[in-house]
Amino acid sequence: MQATSMVRALVVAGMALAASVGGGHPGMPMRLAAAQAAEVASTTTAPAQAGRSAGAAGAASPAPGPSFNVDDAAAYRAMAAAMGQAAGIEYRYGPAAAAYGRTGNGGLPTWPRRADQAFGSDRNGGPRACDPVACGTWQLGAWSNEVGDFSSNVGHVAYIPDDPAQRVGVAGLAISSVSNSVFSQRPELMWVYYGSGVDEINAQAYRRAGARLGNPVAVARCPGRPGWCMNSLMVFDSGFIGTAQANTSTNRASAQLAPGKVPTAVALTNSNEFALITVWDTVRLRGEVAVVALAGLCDGCTPDKPASPTSWWGEWKGLYPGLPNLGNTAYMKVLGYVPLPADMKAPTDISVTTGVSREAYLPAGVPGRETTYDLPLSSAAHRATFKSGGRNYNSYAKGGVAVVSSKSEQKVAFLDLRPLFAYYQSMYFGSDSDYSVTTSVGPADSQWPRTFAGAPAQTPTVIKTVSMANRPTAVKAYAWGSNRRAWVATQDGQLHIFNLGDYPTAGSGSASSIVEVGAVAVGRNPTGIALVKEKAGNAVYPDITREVIVTSRGDRQLQWVRFAGDGNSGSVVRTLKDTRLVDPIAAEDTDNHGAESYVVSVADYGGRALRNYRYGPVIMHNYGGSACGAPNGCGMGSGNGDPFEYGGEFALPGGPFQVSSGNIP
Repeated sequence: MQATSMVRALVVAGMALAASVGGGHPGMPMRLAAAQAAEVASTTTAPAQAGRSAGAAGAASPAPGPSFNVDDAAAYRAMAAAMGQAAGIEYRYGPAAAAYGRTGNGGLPTWPRRADQAFGSDRNGGPRACDPVACGTWQLGAWSNEVGDFSSNVGHVAYIPDDPAQRVGVAGLAISSVSNSVFSQRPELMWVYYGSGVDEINAQAYRRAGARLGNPVAVARCPGRPGWCMNSLMVFDSGFIGTAQANTSTNRASAQLAPGKVPTAVALTNSNEFALITVWDTVRLRGEVAVVALAGLCDGCTPDKPASPTSWWGEWKGLYPGLPNLGNTAYMKVLGYVPLPADMKAPTDISVTTGVSREAYLPAGVPGRETTYDLPLSSAAHRATFKSGGRNYNSYAKGGVAVVSSKSEQKVAFLDLRPLFAYYQSMYFGSDSDYSVTTSVGPADSQWPRTFAGAPAQTPTVIKTVSMANRPTAVKAYAWGSNRRAWVATQDGQLHIFNLGDYPTAGSGSASSIVEVGAVAVGRNPTGIALVKEKAGNAVYPDITREVIVTSRGDRQLQWVRFAGDGNSGSVVRTLKDTRLVDPIAAEDTDNHGAESYVVSVADYGGRALRNYRYGPVIMHNYGGSACGAPNGCGMGSGNGDPFEYGGEFALPGGPFQVSSGNIP
């Protein structure tokens, strides 16, 4: 098949799949009937088991979805060219629910939704100063003229735009917030109004400056600093990489992959040290992982002026790519490309972890506490605190592991990032002459940070590859905790649990220590795995390291999977289905600050919207007299035991497929 014909066929197939997915049904009851309630009860207690999930019994098994011969150069290049288009979505994320015979909304609940209340403002700095276009809404609590402990979650949503000439394909939205003793749980434009929201403001700036963006293929942020992973990284099918921005974190940095490198997914290390991007090399016809060094600075600071005397961020005073930072990225450099094994030419997903707990890092902006801001590395005495035996030695990563999957080849690879982290540790915290190298930042291979060509010893290595019996559709590595685990979802509805054994590690490691130890039955074609995030107060989650949220495109649902204490087994403890969920591909849990809340955002590709659902109480711990104050807060729905509440949606001019959000101070 010619390349152009293949792309055309893939696009037609993708359009047919998207058109066949059912939409909302206004006549559905507000609560599950007894039969549906029984279904929910059964899924919340289902033990880990092999085989299909309970909802899949008796249903037809569809074709695996779009595929191609990875050894056919023309087909390989044609699929690579489609990555940022509808055909690429259908290849990466596989069959929608219609392919499994699930059409319409029969048997699905329609969860209650609260009325929107508008935030008030006198437009002159009153209770909430608003732009005339975007002021925001709230749904829970009782309004107070006292702002109180304000906090907000800002999200970046990647979508395939209907009109790429007019839209950048990434939206920047307010996901949830608390202020004035009320809570907002509907995704909408940010009230501070940095840009239109539908077109992320940094992406607009890159385009105006002449960057050829194309369409987005991925958006992600660092997972290991909840509440302090400021901004997302956007990756476009052109190979362009750029930072997004939020209301109080507006730094901008960008880079470009080499010609012929087509990205498919991105993951960031725990504290924004590096970005890892899966790549199809259409010249060499091989799979690779691009490694990008990142540096965060205080807001408004630049590589030329990396410090501010009035900074409250607790960020470094210098430009230190590859060291832990708070995610307001102001500098990046592509270090090079790690070749994957010959039988992994077409990587489709990636996740990465250093295993470092959020508690290990030096605190950010905490009065009376030592922070990185207090420790500029120009001082040898400060550098000594990070050396072995120093008081800050354990405050940064010494190793890491990346998990990479390839759908068509049904392979999963594990990469050792220890050489990368060890090299940076030796340069920043080694001899004075080594440190002096890091003070000459620039684009050349020999300038800091040195590329793989300039310092090949830092290049990550492949630990091992594993063949899967079914197509891997999503991967996720743990962030931190006692159980070193990674999870691989496969299209047949299985969440495979891998023990990472000796990895991540700063010492020796054995490939044989990485083994599959169990599996949990989930929905069909699970296309996304999200980590559960910390909650202020943790009424529901005393240990967030034991749970993930799985999005099943094939069954139009989200499932919360909770793992056993040893991490080797698990069960589905909560299942979200709703008539409004047309074609969910990915989900993102929200951060908390002050107000304990349980909101999940869903990228509804066929439904062309970002949708929020609440699955736990809102408890305003810092608003004692609030209608949603401690200890009980505000429950869900009518208060009659509803397990979910619909927060609302934000319609997009295209199909969303990924979302990344975080608490922004």
